Amino acid sequence: MISLFSSIPINSPLLTTNSAAHSTGGRVFLPSKCKCFAADQQPQAPRNKSQKPRQKPPPPDSDRKDALDPAGFLSKHGITNKAFAQFLRERYKALKDLKEELLKQYYDLQEMVSGFELLGMHRNVQHRVDYMDWAPGARYCSLVGDINGWSPTKDCAREGYLGHDDFGYWFVILEDKLKDGEEPDDVFFQQYNYIDDYDKGDSGVKVEEVFQKANEEYWEPGEDRFIKSRYELAAKLYEQIFGPNGPQTEEEMEEIPDPMTRYMAWKEEHKDDPPSNLPPCDVIIDEDNEDDEFEIVTDPAWREKFKNKKPPIPYWLETRKGRKAWLKKYIPGMPHGSKYRVYFNTPMGPLERIPAWATYVIPEADGNQSYAVHWEPSPESAYKWKHKHPSKPKSLRIYECHVGISGVEPRVSTFNEFTENVLVHVKEAGYNAIQLIGVLEHKDYFTVGYRVTNFFAVSSRYGTPEDFKRLVDEAHGLGLLVLLDIVHSYAAADEMVGLSFYDGSNDCYFHSGKRGHHKFWGTRMFKYGDHDVLHFLLSNLNWWMVEYQIDGFYFHSLSSMMYTHNGFATFTGDVEEYCNQYVDNDALLYLILVNEILHFLHPNVLTIAEDATFYPGLCEPTSQGGLGFDYFVNLSASELWLSLLENVPDHEWSMSKLVSTLVGDKCNVDRMLLYAENHNQSISGGRSFADILFGSANTEVALLRGSSLHKMIRLMTFTIGGSAYLNFMGNEFGHPKRVEFPMPSNNFSYSLANRCWELLEDELHKKLFAFDKDMMKLDIKDRVLLRGSRGLPNIHHVDDTTMVISYSRGPYVFVFNFHPTNSYERYSIGVEEAGEYQITLNSDDEIYGGQGLIDRDQYSQRTISRKTDGARYCLDVPLPSRTSQVYKLTRILRV
Repeated sequence: MISLFSSIPINSPLLTTNSAAHSTGGRVFLPSKCKCFAADQQPQAPRNKSQKPRQKPPPPDSDRKDALDPAGFLSKHGITNKAFAQFLRERYKALKDLKEELLKQYYDLQEMVSGFELLGMHRNVQHRVDYMDWAPGARYCSLVGDINGWSPTKDCAREGYLGHDDFGYWFVILEDKLKDGEEPDDVFFQQYNYIDDYDKGDSGVKVEEVFQKANEEYWEPGEDRFIKSRYELAAKLYEQIFGPNGPQTEEEMEEIPDPMTRYMAWKEEHKDDPPSNLPPCDVIIDEDNEDDEFEIVTDPAWREKFKNKKPPIPYWLETRKGRKAWLKKYIPGMPHGSKYRVYFNTPMGPLERIPAWATYVIPEADGNQSYAVHWEPSPESAYKWKHKHPSKPKSLRIYECHVGISGVEPRVSTFNEFTENVLVHVKEAGYNAIQLIGVLEHKDYFTVGYRVTNFFAVSSRYGTPEDFKRLVDEAHGLGLLVLLDIVHSYAAADEMVGLSFYDGSNDCYFHSGKRGHHKFWGTRMFKYGDHDVLHFLLSNLNWWMVEYQIDGFYFHSLSSMMYTHNGFATFTGDVEEYCNQYVDNDALLYLILVNEILHFLHPNVLTIAEDATFYPGLCEPTSQGGLGFDYFVNLSASELWLSLLENVPDHEWSMSKLVSTLVGDKCNVDRMLLYAENHNQSISGGRSFADILFGSANTEVALLRGSSLHKMIRLMTFTIGGSAYLNFMGNEFGHPKRVEFPMPSNNFSYSLANRCWELLEDELHKKLFAFDKDMMKLDIKDRVLLRGSRGLPNIHHVDDTTMVISYSRGPYVFVFNFHPTNSYERYSIGVEEAGEYQITLNSDDEIYGGQGLIDRDQYSQRTISRKTDGARYCLDVPLPSRTSQVYKLTRILRV
């Protein structure tokens, strides 16, 4: 038995536009009198993308009663605040209510994040392209473009003709045209494989032969009925119970015996009939219900046997043809490369917009209006993935990149140039992940990519979707994870290319009034309490994971979304500041959903939270009242380093403040990501540390100071806390130039919008890079950033007078002397283990641009049985000024 259940994707407009029996998210609603089979009880076809049968996911952690404590992390970390605990419990109840509301509209949470399979452009099995978008304020919509001479009426969806449904979704259908001399397929089921494995199919076997083969090899007697309509089964069951001329109205029902009497009479009449092709079923009558409501149920034994069968997917796949066969026979209704926009007729008048779900967009250029590009390359030019995802590392060494400024020349670089020139350098440098900023389409290049206009599109200024897939794939081939800097905390305010006033109203995607605008950045703020906005944003994350094989996300500026004051407020440390009237609870619920759904659908995904306010529970499990992120960013570390370099004389640096800031919250130190400087320190008027340290250094002493501090700052940031470290492109070798994107203030110059890779041949910068590479090896060889108790730093010594800091982590002891002039011939530091220690990294080594003041015979030190810094043993080590050393225990001594 092969039915429409196993050949029409659940997102087919056939199922979503039928007014008599509307299907929403896989549930089929029949007349209220008869509760029949739901769609999930039938053998279903795989989704278009995955080719795997869909299963309803188990409840996430927050719904598991055995693991649930909505305020559990508070007691875990000794936080006692009744107001915040009550806030967390109320938030859990709101989350539960939100899920229940969402599941009324969607089959499950997985269905909710797969909007890209339904909305925007997608190919349908009936040889057509379906366009679907959400525009609740529009009277009708159409596609205008070079497909129809930019006509707003040729391919339109008017009310009454493929109009919007109850949720405000609009449909437009473009039919593929049969080429001259070609014959149409005999049977509808001879569908085409448009998405995956382009060449799969084309077996030449007729569909009737496949059905016959399935009936003979798969289905048992009594099950071999070919169902021609998804409603035929219900209709046949109804006819089986009431006869071919059964009652059609309630009035007719009153003129005949009650349903049970009719059913028992029918059963007696047909007791000697041969076996039916329909599954065995029975009827349950609710005698206490005045409406005589009944339910058709199948035999439990048959249902269990049927449930245990694997879906007949091989037979279903045999009925498909490869896309080459489709291109040979049909002219696409929307050819690859077609330009288009969506045209809305709204109460505000006609509007042309870039579709919200467009996957490739050409922004406004030379005064021309932006347009979307239909991206559906031929099998020959479509990218084919070669590499699998790298394993999820226990520590992260992230290389932050911007593709556009990654080249030597003062122009916008491309994905392909980045793939060829930068990825190998990242691998050589010892990093295990790249983090890309500015990839999502944005209209204005000078915004670095943070004012996103098109959330599903890679920026066309860098290349095509296929180019970006190649970048990701080649990175995976080198063992590098690919993380995407994602901006869901706000959006561009552009109307012609972005989402602002998308359907003519002010609050389609965003809050209306002041709340819909960022107080300082001129951007729009999403209304996270709207189900369709949730659908859009969650589907957007899943799109990048599925379509581009991304490994995770760095969530930019969460404080902008979590508070109605956008994070621009003074935080005193009072816990109630995280649950007062300025907290956007809808945004917090969205972030919980993000982590629960992404971690279920993609178990190896990494999520990183950038929040300047240190919101409690960022990385705690959602079942314990947390938000569920894998890492959080300690923004204070970089700000402190910058402040010291620019504002504080070297001899006044506070070692205590340094340590307390970099170590951060000891409760979550193993989830912390640290960086000395990211892109913020070197773009649009900012200065990189190398620029500060070397910019005015015209003497050998000044260069030595700059080189020494550059290495020490990075080494301490890398090793003192957290299991993740980030560095911005070029700063590993002391890139001296800041980055400034072309804008009116610099006459749109690209002179500072590039990277000086040629500096790697310069003696100073080559030595700085050598130090950074050997610093990375501390983690590559001995897992110094390893998450867990082994990876926590043990701070032994912090002295503001001598300006010396020492701590141990993993197998290493780290010693820093930040004093600008004082050197120490024998400085005592406490250690945990008795034994021999060997210097494995010395910032003053000549190969790293240092003076080499420590003799080689001093590289090995033996512990002394003297209590120091609370430890039983100590090392007396030489400490030249402005140097740092890393000691490794090479031999344990029995004492």
